[in-house]
Amino acid sequence: MSLALSTLIYEWRRYLGAVIALGLAGLLVLAELGFFMGIGKSVTATIDAAPAEIMIMGPRSESLLNDNGRIPRRIQPILYMNPEVVGVAEMTGNGGQLQADDPDPKNPKKKKKQSQIQIWGVDPYPGSLTMPRDFDETTRMALMEPYGIVVGKASLKQLGVKLGDYATINGKRVHVAAVVDGYTDVMNPTVIASRQTMRLIASRGPAGPMSGPLYVRIKDPAKAEQVRDELNKVAKGAYRAWTREELSRANENALFQESAVGILLGFSVVVGIVIGIAITSQTMRGAIMANIKEFASLRALGVGMGALRVSILELSFWVGIAGLGMTALLVSGVSLLAAKGAVVMAFPPPVITIVAVFLMVIAIASGLMALGVLKKSQPADLLR
Repeated sequence: MSLALSTLIYEWRRYLGAVIALGLAGLLVLAELGFFMGIGKSVTATIDAAPAEIMIMGPRSESLLNDNGRIPRRIQPILYMNPEVVGVAEMTGNGGQLQADDPDPKNPKKKKKQSQIQIWGVDPYPGSLTMPRDFDETTRMALMEPYGIVVGKASLKQLGVKLGDYATINGKRVHVAAVVDGYTDVMNPTVIASRQTMRLIASRGPAGPMSGPLYVRIKDPAKAEQVRDELNKVAKGAYRAWTREELSRANENALFQESAVGILLGFSVVVGIVIGIAITSQTMRGAIMANIKEFASLRALGVGMGALRVSILELSFWVGIAGLGMTALLVSGVSLLAAKGAVVMAFPPPVITIVAVFLMVIAIASGLMALGVLKKSQPADLLR
């Protein structure tokens, strides 16, 4: 066992402040990133969970959040000209207003709660292209109920309803037949219904010449990128094809490009750096000063200053590793609390890797800032 690791183990109380500071800095950054990534995943859940490999969107669209164009309905049969395409279905969505029917039992005269919602229509039959893969058989059967709707768990309180309640959407009475996790919206709560129910409750006229995004299923999912390129080649400006994974990444990037989100995350990173470096470096300096006589003894025994500096940097590395462990513990706790509150958080591996490197850089930088204390480890001071 190295001197640095032994020092950290036996003098852990001296370095606990640095470990906690790194853990809090990691929590600050990861929790916000996880929250916003969770929002992005929730918004696009109907796409990410769709059993389709290709998405067709407007020609000028950069993401689902920034969909700048609709698709001519005539292209749907044309897509079948590609030999790999075996299924095409339209993604149907519309806005509406939901009013909770049940009054507040503590205040029967209280006005019924009204909320603007986003309605998504799916086809609730086995093998459907629009049915999310994470819907179980119970949820599918609930959607087959006339006027039955599925509500995201995180939206129940906002809408003022619960499982089994009745409500009104655009003046039509509906039944909350099932509740699912992970489906919400940045602006309005998400409600999912069968396409037949949606036609009855959504305020929209007959289908026109334009349609919304399309789901496309292909024979071999491994050829998704090849089929995407083939479809784009013959699009002639009428649409743009995306793989499901490509569109998911674009949606995440679009969310982070929003000015408010970018500013908030940038502020969190700056605060995390300040907290991490300020507290960690001062804790390291204090711990080294407390052991200055031991370092002086090592110099008296012939250990060079260079070796001591390497030892301090190694100690900083192990403090960083401990800080990563503290971050993992704190983020796990926050994730559990979020799950209990039906708040979706997502932590993609690239994001975790970036934050881990960020914390290790802070730890090493703090060690470098504390190296100056070693100059006070003069062997002659042991004779005083």
